[in-house]
Amino acid sequence: MTQDINKKKDVLYNNILLLSRNTTFYTNFGLIDTFQNRIHLIFIHISFIFIKIKQDKNKIYKSFYQEVFDLVFNKIETNMREIGHGDTTINKNMRSLVKTFYNILFYCEAYKKMSKSKKLNFLHKYLEVNNTTNSGLIDYFDKYEAFCFDLSPDSVLQGELKFNYI
Repeated sequence: MTQDINKKKDVLYNNILLLSRNTTFYTNFGLIDTFQNRIHLIFIHISFIFIKIKQDKNKIYKSFYQEVFDLVFNKIETNMREIGHGDTTINKNMRSLVKTFYNILFYCEAYKKMSKSKKLNFLHKYLEVNNTTNSGLIDYFDKYEAFCFDLSPDSVLQGELKFNYI
């Protein structure tokens, strides 16, 4: 059972990673391809999934939420070590990243009710963009949020995240 859940967490994480590495962000939306932008894209993508999971009161989903959270931050820490950061730098950065994640999660919880200008301010606060008027990025996350809220909790548990921005 545990091995099955680990596989599902990995599938979900890998699907989030694929979404966050989509070349559309860097070609069409003008994002600068940096380690920080990629992490923040992961945070935004996973936040909408977490908000969806949070709506369900089932303990299985809450446990899965925590395990995915742990997995995401373990992967980031591993990547930072592979880049060559030391323990002190990693610990400092990880505290900062956890705080940033919760700030992004907070914004994502209110995303649907935000005006277009507030959405743009939110995205520009966390993503380095080459241009300042990027409605494509807003459109992408509007559609992604709607996609996430249409997912069944079981499809999230299965790691099924086949979002296709057109």
